Amino acid sequence: MIPYGSSNEAVLSTARAVAPSQVRTVAYEGLPALPHFNPDDDTDPLPAPVVELRAAIDEAAAVLICTPEYAGTLPGSFKNLLDWTVGGTEICDKPVAWVNAAAPGRGQGAEATLRLVLGYTGAAIVEPACARIPVASHTVGPDGLLTDPKAREQIGEVLALLAEAC
Repeated sequence: MIPYGSSNEAVLSTARAVAPSQVRTVAYEGLPALPHFNPDDDTDPLPAPVVELRAAIDEAAAVLICTPEYAGTLPGSFKNLLDWTVGGTEICDKPVAWVNAAAPGRGQGAEATLRLVLGYTGAAIVEPACARIPVASHTVGPDGLLTDPKAREQIGEVLALLAEAC
């Protein structure tokens, strides 16, 4: 059992722990506050949570995503977040990568949808930094961090490649 949450949360927590010294990590935690996306509402004044999301993306030099797959695609709440980025320009040309933490044979649907939506946003996908690092529950320590040295090294490499793209 993963003590602190999902395998995706473990990947992102581990990324914060193993980030190269030149990389500052900031976790976006505003997902639950985002309103349901409606293109008619994507006008000024934007809802405050959307302003905060876009500001967080704008301030970031790069974006690392780790999302679960749900029913063969992105979870609705995360797709909602991405929909709010389409109308802005904050992610356009910004280096973006993802880590797929799904078990072998899973996760391709979320990855394909993520690639498609990021294409609409104009994000600069850093292909060498996109990685599949399956996370088994027994490889997550009581602190919520991955204990597998190879996975930790791979996550560090992902961050280094993403940083190089900035």
